[in-house]
Amino acid sequence: MTYQEVLDWMFVQLPMYQQKGKLAHSGKLDAIIELSSFLGNPHKKFKSIHVAGTNGKGSSSHMLASILQEAGYKVGLYTSPHLKDFRERIKINGNCISEKEVVNFIEGHLPYLKANELSFFEMTVGMAFDYFANQNVNIAIVEVGLGGRLDSTNIITPEVSLITNISFDHVDMLGDTLEKIASEKAGIIKSNVPVVISETQKETEPVFSVIAERKNALITFADTVVEDDYKTSLLGIYQSKNIKGVLGVIKQLNSFKIKKKHIKAGLLKVVENTGLLGRWQVLSKRPTIICDTAHNTEGIKLIVEQLKKQEFDQLHMVLGFVKDKNLDAVLALLPKNAIYYYCSPSIERGLDVHLLKSKSMAYGFNGVCYDSVNEAFNSAKKMSNSNDFIYVGGSTFVVAEIL
Repeated sequence: MTYQEVLDWMFVQLPMYQQKGKLAHSGKLDAIIELSSFLGNPHKKFKSIHVAGTNGKGSSSHMLASILQEAGYKVGLYTSPHLKDFRERIKINGNCISEKEVVNFIEGHLPYLKANELSFFEMTVGMAFDYFANQNVNIAIVEVGLGGRLDSTNIITPEVSLITNISFDHVDMLGDTLEKIASEKAGIIKSNVPVVISETQKETEPVFSVIAERKNALITFADTVVEDDYKTSLLGIYQSKNIKGVLGVIKQLNSFKIKKKHIKAGLLKVVENTGLLGRWQVLSKRPTIICDTAHNTEGIKLIVEQLKKQEFDQLHMVLGFVKDKNLDAVLALLPKNAIYYYCSPSIERGLDVHLLKSKSMAYGFNGVCYDSVNEAFNSAKKMSNSNDFIYVGGSTFVVAEIL
């Protein structure tokens, strides 16, 4: 099999949450536990940090990886989803797993994978853990894909667990209140393993505290105790919240030698060290073009706050969403003084662009529908002057298409 043939098989023949939504979520860990056993339990052969949350877990994971790399460690990084290439999900010291490694894993275990009907995500987690173990990483930063309690990554026993901001997302699977969602995220808290909470929220603080106490896990609410005088190369005012959680985790890594200079350099070289994409990423300066993967109410709220701090003549918003979002809650947050370019990401879950326009009209937005993300993006560029500002987002998959 070629690399492309492997990807075609993984994406098309097996359910994947990004494409199918709720139908791809098995709701149990049996399959990943059995796969890991089949592979020789690679997740037990390296140290790890487990990162969950609604917003900020990707940025935080990359910050942690960058800092540990600066300290001289061989660092695995598992994240999802990818934006340009599947291999972005599995990295060591910023370098993606090779196409050959991806092909070898699938080809080498194809009979087992087919016979057990493993999901895309289960296969990918197994691949990552197997790769990290074979490459003898010193530590791996493992980002939760969805939720926490029943996520396929939740077979590891990390050195520290980190839970970032909690907000409404995937409510059909995680619950329709912040307390219920927090309970699912808190499923990564392990017995006698310290847990760091990036942001104290009145609805979720009791949930985390009770579960941590039950597990005898030392809990730190980083925003109440961490003094943050560090800067990061990642743009966006929301990164200050992520930094506090990251620093809280670093304080708990007692078996690793990490100095202030490593933290400072790591935070300033996140993109350089890890290749992170899509976080308030600057694509152009005249006009200013920014893309960001924020895709839920809390994330969009932070984006709107960031937009208010920008200087421009006219704001252009290229937006597309997936079907399972609380569209009304998101639309209520968006700026009224923008020109909107509506599109739909080219996946099964993509929200119909005409439905998006219809909903938006109720909020008084001025916008036009386009047949594709790139058509909407190109139209925004043609309509913009050099002093204008173009924002691209609404969905991770919209950002992926323009990148």
